[in-house]
Amino acid sequence: MLSAQMTEPKQTKDMLGRSGLIPVNEALHILLSHLEGIRTATESIPLTEAFDRVLAEPVISPEDLPAQARSTMDGYAVRAADTFGASESMPCYLNITGEVQMGTAPIGEVKKGCCYKIPTGGLLPMGADGVVMLEHSVPVDETMIEIIKGVGSGTNLIQKGEDIAQGKRALPAGHLLRPQDIGLLAGLGIAEVMVTRKVRVGILSTGDEIIAHTEVPNPGQIRNINGIALAGFIQRAGGIYCDYGIVSDQEEIFLPAIRKAVKENDIVLFSGGSSVGVRDLGEQVVEALGPPGILVHGVTLKPGKPVLIGLSGTTPIFGLPGHPVSALVCFDFFVKPAIRQLSGQINEPKLPAPYVMANLARNINSAPGRRDVVRVKIIKEDKIWIAVPVLGKSGSISTLSRSDGYFLIDEDSQGITENSVIKVYLFQ
Repeated sequence: MLSAQMTEPKQTKDMLGRSGLIPVNEALHILLSHLEGIRTATESIPLTEAFDRVLAEPVISPEDLPAQARSTMDGYAVRAADTFGASESMPCYLNITGEVQMGTAPIGEVKKGCCYKIPTGGLLPMGADGVVMLEHSVPVDETMIEIIKGVGSGTNLIQKGEDIAQGKRALPAGHLLRPQDIGLLAGLGIAEVMVTRKVRVGILSTGDEIIAHTEVPNPGQIRNINGIALAGFIQRAGGIYCDYGIVSDQEEIFLPAIRKAVKENDIVLFSGGSSVGVRDLGEQVVEALGPPGILVHGVTLKPGKPVLIGLSGTTPIFGLPGHPVSALVCFDFFVKPAIRQLSGQINEPKLPAPYVMANLARNINSAPGRRDVVRVKIIKEDKIWIAVPVLGKSGSISTLSRSDGYFLIDEDSQGITENSVIKVYLFQ
């Protein structure tokens, strides 16, 4: 939590009573600052269940990997000094006095003027300090080879502890475990890891006009798109969801429902009650659930301007716009970072989000002081990627379904001209 001495940015009210719009980056900073130091509980789980989980503590290597030097090539384990100067015109000759078998320790020692046959991954026998590749040898008979290219000490080997040494940090706390990380830990013989518990996110879909997606709507009714779409986004972000269904936007029904969700979850989302209207109770309800209450109401973002961000104790509450595209854009910009923060995941990703550089197919205008999120479809023409804007209202969910990604027009721009090269962030 922020200290009491820290002040929030002043938010002026417009003629409808809304707080003044805040830039996206500033709104995100306010949110994450309030979540600083808040983490979900930890739990120990089997390594086999640890994919896409976040480490709660660093993993220290309990042993050297590999435990002994191994060959990285098929060939012959040699004393490197015996091969110095060897070439096709002046080869050297070595006696084959042994062979390394996979899965067993080598027997004996490579003596001067001798060598052992060795496969890729085979343990290096005593006396040897290098491996001659099979391609750089010529058989003389079953007991002797001709070396046509010399090797130095350590050539074609992975040394003991070279992958990772005993006592060194294998992975840091906050690391999101990928398949290759699971493989590393398996190689170290680690059977269980300590991770943060998955962030639990409660979803409420508000509005008396909303019906289940399985029902046939009457005039004026709308199927619940946001609930099921947000559930998928939560799972993809590494969280788990609890769907509280469709909740009436009458205060006596809405307030107890969201109060229950706040008690049972790490994050709560409600959609449909963040804009200004006679029946929209989002702002009043978040204030009632505080302190600290509302942090942000309205950002310089299109679509997604009316998003509401609040905090009840240590539980973030997001009032997402009712229009599906706006709701899902706000999820990406605000809710997903909150899930990462509460799970303890290292905030700065090592790599940027997947993107392609593409030529914009048409002019796109933008109002200064607002960040626009423009959906696009990517096509290839003459080996060049072309980004074709997928235009539509924020209530048109098909614009997301038909899009491959989006690009951003920042607050200080009034638009982007046709054929400009843009960075298109790809939907994952």
